[in-house]
Amino acid sequence: MTPMRTHPLRTALTCASSDSGAGAGIQADLKTFAAHGVYGFSALAGVTAQNTREVLDAFYLPPELLRAQLQAVWSDFDLGGVKIGLLGTRDNAQVVLDFIERKLSPELPVVLDPVMCSASGHVFLDEEAFRAVLRLFPRALLVTPNLFEAEAVVGRKIEGFRGFPEAAAKIRDLGARNVLIKGGHLEGEPRDYLLLEDGSDFFFDGERIPTRDDHGTGCTLSSAILSRLVRGCDLQTSVKLAKLYTAEAMRRAPGLGRGRGPLHHFHQFYEFEKDRSEPSEGG
Repeated sequence: MTPMRTHPLRTALTCASSDSGAGAGIQADLKTFAAHGVYGFSALAGVTAQNTREVLDAFYLPPELLRAQLQAVWSDFDLGGVKIGLLGTRDNAQVVLDFIERKLSPELPVVLDPVMCSASGHVFLDEEAFRAVLRLFPRALLVTPNLFEAEAVVGRKIEGFRGFPEAAAKIRDLGARNVLIKGGHLEGEPRDYLLLEDGSDFFFDGERIPTRDDHGTGCTLSSAILSRLVRGCDLQTSVKLAKLYTAEAMRRAPGLGRGRGPLHHFHQFYEFEKDRSEPSEGG
């Protein structure tokens, strides 16, 4: 058997679905990994036909194909961490759970973004798939629901950020080790809440950025958190730095599409506004 080669490059695997507009899903995950100096692998769970305005259709891959992708990556590469996004079906969620339990070291960071619906209102998970995703909670280092996803998990409406600690505690009761409830859908200035497994907790104040270009913020944030984790940061620091990265990616959004546009994942590498203003070669 050929020995595994060692290298200094950090790595991470995203197991999620494709976004044809490339603002969310696996495309956002891979771009975020790359922006943080992390080499990204992927295992595709589904394909969505969507743009900045709507989700037109979604197709989820057979569990056998998802299992084969995970096996292909695991058998040849050294994984630094795993991000889980939209899985779509009960069977695909079970495949991912089996993979984590049978193949991965318990010390390997897993960040679970329990994607249930799109910003445009398209519901991705039926009841069976939703229940299957809940079974993944105990196997993740961090679970990152937004306000609506947290309400679905706890089974009731959450009344503002003051309800986040109780909701996060209920999510912890389902086996989640650490919980980050994202407050971007709150009225007024957004606040996120992080509850750690040792009982300590933190509120992260945010700024309401005046933009309609917020497509894929959840995918981007969770992937940025994982990127920081595999680069050696602790969880609290990873969340803080990931929030700063995501906010700047929103501020520097390229303005694509006619609806809620994508972020600019590579904003730190070039000045997008300058590029747009420069004359083309030859005048």
